[in-house]
Amino acid sequence: MIDLKFLRENPDAVRESQRYRGEDPELVDALLAADEQRRGAIQVADELRSEQKALGKRIGQASPEERPAILKGADELKARVRAAEELQKSAEAKVTELQYKISNVVAGAPPGGEDDYVVLEHVGTPTEFDFEPKDHLELGESLGLIDVKRGTKVGGARFYYLTGDGAFLQLAMLMVAAQKAREHGFSLMIPPVLVRPEIMAGTGFLGSHAEEVYYLERDDLYLVGTSEVALAGYHKDEIIDLSAGPLKYAGWSSCFRREAGSYGKDTRGIVRVHQFDKLEMFVYAKPEDAEDIHQRLLALEKEMLAAIEVPYRVIDTAAGDLGSSAARKFDTEAWIPTQQAYRELTSTSNCTTFQARRLSTRYRDENGKTQVAATLNGTLATTRWLVAILENHQQADGSVIVPQALRPLVGKDILRPASKEA
Repeated sequence: MIDLKFLRENPDAVRESQRYRGEDPELVDALLAADEQRRGAIQVADELRSEQKALGKRIGQASPEERPAILKGADELKARVRAAEELQKSAEAKVTELQYKISNVVAGAPPGGEDDYVVLEHVGTPTEFDFEPKDHLELGESLGLIDVKRGTKVGGARFYYLTGDGAFLQLAMLMVAAQKAREHGFSLMIPPVLVRPEIMAGTGFLGSHAEEVYYLERDDLYLVGTSEVALAGYHKDEIIDLSAGPLKYAGWSSCFRREAGSYGKDTRGIVRVHQFDKLEMFVYAKPEDAEDIHQRLLALEKEMLAAIEVPYRVIDTAAGDLGSSAARKFDTEAWIPTQQAYRELTSTSNCTTFQARRLSTRYRDENGKTQVAATLNGTLATTRWLVAILENHQQADGSVIVPQALRPLVGKDILRPASKEA
């Protein structure tokens, strides 16, 4: 939710942000007008309440002869107060409605849409082979790691089973990520995957992304598409203690996405699926520390990509491709040999005070005054990483070398077709 004080003082910046995102800048003027009406309604209601309080004192001091006339006036004033309070309530609701329609103010992201990102860094060189490489699904099926056919039979399109060493490969990857998170001061959590509407709305996922979210109408609950949602709601309506530094959590959960509007895209394998597991970093911080923390989250993601030994690049996501809550987002994209392209594996977003303002998560500054916290998030490992691991580490005989960091937990150095197992 946008800060009204910032909006009043910097309307042009918010309009520019809306244009950068490809969203409606006229919402800014509508919100400014609604805010002015709200403040006017509050002033009228406050003045009438003061008048009513003063009249109450007069009633107590009035003579028996004066009292009937004053009481009649009090009844009329009471009706005016009630009407003014209803008008105030309506004006405040309009402001909130418009606040929820305006995305976070872009901070440093390039303007434009999905294809207008800026490449910040390449790490490693694209993997090349002296044989025709197989894609991740062909490898996964031949090695007994992935079963899409039975996943489709049981759950429908874009569901799958991770089987045998495939399950161990994912668990190893997530466990290495969990250990890395703990080493860097994150508290590991396994959060709920079902959340209330106010939590989902508070994180910004019920606006333009609503079609991506699974909704259980009978229970009025949503399935999370990322544990960011549950972690953002963890301190809802609380004043948290940031005096010793930011609060850092790492959420390990299954995630669910409808993938609405993506029909025909990445339908093969496990690139774009309805259910996957993920380890998500989430940080509550003072706003002035958010940019530095954002860089630290990106550095942790790069450490994890180094651990799985795949070439990748880092991009600065364009404003039009940001989620509504993000002011800036960096994606890391791994090279996928059979697609001859980089594909997203992780992202990290600085949401500034946007989510915490909606969820009323505050902290006390050095003067004891309550302030709205900043929130940030970043992915440290997820199921899609298996695509990059399998394709980049394959060998001519159809086997796959297990990255060194994962071997102790997978229990093998090389994954081989069943017929070639030693």
